[in-house]
Amino acid sequence: MTVTEETAPSHYDRIGGASSVKAAVALFYDKVLADPELAGYFADVDMVEQRRHLALMLTVVLGGPNEYAGRGLAEAHQPLNIPVEHYVKVGEHLTTTLTELGVPADIITDVQVVLEKVQDQVVAAGTGA
Repeated sequence: MTVTEETAPSHYDRIGGASSVKAAVALFYDKVLADPELAGYFADVDMVEQRRHLALMLTVVLGGPNEYAGRGLAEAHQPLNIPVEHYVKVGEHLTTTLTELGVPADIITDVQVVLEKVQDQVVAAGTGA
């Protein structure tokens, strides 16, 4: 039997599903909260809820079940006036996290493509590349 697009496992399944996504989110936020340039964005944030939201969004990005019902990226991030440099740092932390967890390179590349596509929704207007 040949593996086709329809029968190929999703990135979500390939990395191990929910438990792997949760591990990635935990390690990712450990890195972000330890970064003095980024930690301030989360000073007044319910991190349990924040981790849950990111796990749901990352699940969707990886082709897992879509159970995300939170605010859109722009609505959640535009009020924070995030400069492009900080967005890039967050992306680097995510890439490092996925690499450390042994996520295959093709999946990391696909996640980076998504990060590029949504940058304008997250970065403050006028600070994009």
